[in-house]
Amino acid sequence: MRRLLEFVRRSRRANGSPLLPKTPAGLARRRCVVLVLALASSAMAGNLQPAGLATTRTDLNAKDQARVIAVTRPTTDFSRPEQFELMQGGAGTSRKDVSRDSFSQSSANITFEEEGDFKLGNALFRKNWVSSPSSTQASDGLGPLFNERACQNCHLKDGRGRPPQGNAGTTSMFLRLARDASSVEEKAALADHEVLNFPDPVYGMQLQELAVPGLPGEGRMHVDYQERKVELTDGTVISLRKPSYSVDGLGYGPLDPRTTLSPRLTPPMIGLGLIEQIAPADILAHADPDDRDGDGISGRPNIVRDSLNGELTLGRFGWKAQTASIRQQAADAFAGDIGISTPEEPKHWGDCTAAEAKCLAMPNGVQQRLGPVEAPPPVMDLVTFYSQNLAVPSRRDLDRPDVLAGKKTFYEIGCIACHTPKFVTRRDTPNKAQAFQLIWPYSDFLLHDMGPDLADGQAVGDATGNEWRTPPLWGIGLTETVNGNSFFLHDGRARSLTEAILWHGGEAQKARDRFAAANAADRNALFKFLESL
Repeated sequence: MRRLLEFVRRSRRANGSPLLPKTPAGLARRRCVVLVLALASSAMAGNLQPAGLATTRTDLNAKDQARVIAVTRPTTDFSRPEQFELMQGGAGTSRKDVSRDSFSQSSANITFEEEGDFKLGNALFRKNWVSSPSSTQASDGLGPLFNERACQNCHLKDGRGRPPQGNAGTTSMFLRLARDASSVEEKAALADHEVLNFPDPVYGMQLQELAVPGLPGEGRMHVDYQERKVELTDGTVISLRKPSYSVDGLGYGPLDPRTTLSPRLTPPMIGLGLIEQIAPADILAHADPDDRDGDGISGRPNIVRDSLNGELTLGRFGWKAQTASIRQQAADAFAGDIGISTPEEPKHWGDCTAAEAKCLAMPNGVQQRLGPVEAPPPVMDLVTFYSQNLAVPSRRDLDRPDVLAGKKTFYEIGCIACHTPKFVTRRDTPNKAQAFQLIWPYSDFLLHDMGPDLADGQAVGDATGNEWRTPPLWGIGLTETVNGNSFFLHDGRARSLTEAILWHGGEAQKARDRFAAANAADRNALFKFLESL
């Protein structure tokens, strides 16, 4: 990818043209040039890239490619909504009335038979697992160490989680535990993408606060906040809260001094299947890892090894884009959050380590008649299908003057340099309901350095401790309706959209400063736009 961008840079210099700026028009021209040159570069190289890192779209003919480039070009007309903008999840967009269930609707364009699979997947998503042995066979196998008993208990109403208050605990925000490589062998494993990082030698990859009877939990996350004031250019004062994290009541001895703590709020579930069907070439076209155009915005892909087929591919899920597929994301959650084994993660004891010997000795929930794991393939199939087909809600009030004015502000202060408005999904996906759909996620799905204030110090694959994946913004305006709160960012520190924007640093510092310098009318219009998503 870097060689490709270098080729683009040299070509423009040869033509006397600077790198295209990331204005709406510049972004569109830049994307067209990258896609065209990627096609030529791939042809010269024999198209040897793994499918998950392909820099060309082989699913489109020339006519379709031209249509995609035209329809995804950032708008410069803010006098009216764009065509198809109402349906931000494509043809599968939910048009149902706004309610607490707005994130729990099935894609509007799946078949009657698929609706049945969706409902079965929903039932499994809500299912409470129990410890072994139990009379409720096919539901036992919980833990032995775990954070929750059901997927739905973490993804509240299929929406976002909330941070804990003091020692109260939480079921929808976790502490990831990791350390950097400390040997030649570990560094080689990282370089080959065999692992993302290395677990705490006692507590594993994630702090699990709960345990089955007879076993202590690992400890309890504790968070303290320090308030600090920020004054905007017009004199408005905003209070931001900076969190610090520790663990109380460690059940198995101290943490390794090299272990870092990274809080992770559970994100909304909507639109995941559509994100999975964005062509890698379209995401990679937005990458500028060396910031060749000098605008301060880079964007890097997190290249990961797909555990399902062993190939290198594009990470696109998780706060650090560390997971390649929804199925793997589900398997990781079953193992780490609930302690349930799957074909993808077959350890019956979840995240227990060798230092937690009593945990390893606990009975598991495997039923031989159902196979060698606690959640056999049919369970994974249905949970994955459910997760792939949670519909994105339709836009609201998108033609109101203040919403259109806010959209213009969103573009002008530079938000779209990372929050890419739209994509067109692959035409050749097996899930026809998600094929060739114009979608509006407002994310580039790349990693960006967000500055020291948001850094967690925890590297995950190619992502550094300062980098985070750009989160999609669709549905953000319904957070309060669905979840009864407005906590944002990876750790929920932001209590409003204002706070979330003001925490932006690093590559987003210039956009943040433009927001802080804007007048109250422009800021309020921006919020109206975001609330319409």
